[in-house]
Amino acid sequence: MMASQIVIPLNATPAMEKIEEQFANLNIVRRSSGTKEPTYLLGIDTSKTAQAEKGSLVAVLCSNGSIRIYDKERLNILREFSGYPGLLNGVKFANSCDSVYSSCTDGTVKCWDARVASEKPVQLFKGYPSNIFISFDINCNNHVICAGTEKVDDDALLVFWDARINSQDLSSTKDPLGAYSETHSDDITQVCFHPSNPNMVVSGSTDGLVNVFDISVDNEEDALVTTCNSVSSVSYIGWSGKDYKQIYCMTHDEGFCWWDLNHLDTDEPITRLNIQDVREVIHMKEGTLDYLIGGLYHKKMDKLFVVGGTNTGIIHLMSCTTSGLTHVTSLPGGHAATVRSFCWNLQDDSLLTGGEDAQLLLWKPGAIEKTFTKKDSMKVASSVYQRVRVHSNDSYKRRKKQ
Repeated sequence: MMASQIVIPLNATPAMEKIEEQFANLNIVRRSSGTKEPTYLLGIDTSKTAQAEKGSLVAVLCSNGSIRIYDKERLNILREFSGYPGLLNGVKFANSCDSVYSSCTDGTVKCWDARVASEKPVQLFKGYPSNIFISFDINCNNHVICAGTEKVDDDALLVFWDARINSQDLSSTKDPLGAYSETHSDDITQVCFHPSNPNMVVSGSTDGLVNVFDISVDNEEDALVTTCNSVSSVSYIGWSGKDYKQIYCMTHDEGFCWWDLNHLDTDEPITRLNIQDVREVIHMKEGTLDYLIGGLYHKKMDKLFVVGGTNTGIIHLMSCTTSGLTHVTSLPGGHAATVRSFCWNLQDDSLLTGGEDAQLLLWKPGAIEKTFTKKDSMKVASSVYQRVRVHSNDSYKRRKKQ
């Protein structure tokens, strides 16, 4: 008697099935309340500390250049911070408190206490004259801030500050520690510190270069660990892999690159994947892929995922291997327009998404929506979409006039 054969599809690993199940099981539990002025929601971060009585806070970067603070469970707006007359770029909570940071086109990085309504930041990190900051990050131990500038004359700078609060110097304004000026030749659109090594930072630019630095080294030339070339304008960068020894980037024309820094001192090539236009090579189970939103490294699974979407608001999850990107599953029925930002919480597997329909959505596994019906909310979203649907490929440079 012959033993029966069990055929397992090559791409259906137990880990993949688990993430597909997790993602496909997500349902909308909340939609944010509407605002007078509809704005694109360009970036999302959640506080790393949960206030016992209130739960965690959500900070959202809006296309009008402001940051809104929401209560995560109710998604109601608690307060708003403005960089006026400058526009804010990027949003990030500190890793140990409810301080929220953003870089600003007025040549500063601003820090607010997200728990308190205030027009003035609690700390102001001043750049050099003529700096226009369009990207930034704070390192994992909250000691160093790095911000990237637009190119002015021939300069595109990475500027650094000491973010620690010194009890001897209670001044709220800080001057830079220094800057790197030789490694990028155009706007620095992305800055991203290593998740666990406070000295490692990666930057990306419209010049196509993705640079990795070790800032514990004294000068810029020696601090540059490696340069990777995406051959296109960089829109998103992140760290992945065991011990976060890999980096990846997305480009403004929907390209994707993935590099392995473990191979810097070996004969092995460091490029794991290089796709000029993901839209042309990805095979979707249903629908199309119109753009990439960002990446997610799932530490527990040791797996890199790429998040993309459609102009009608469907969100796609793709898994990333050296053989390419594979469509895993999709989330339809949430947004009515292009999705611009997301934040995935690996602790409770919840997902926050924001888009050009001016909506912030909270998704949870197996949840039931607690607000008004989906049909009504889609009508609201569609009417907003009619007013704000213009989407530009060079969205990294937000329009000065909204």
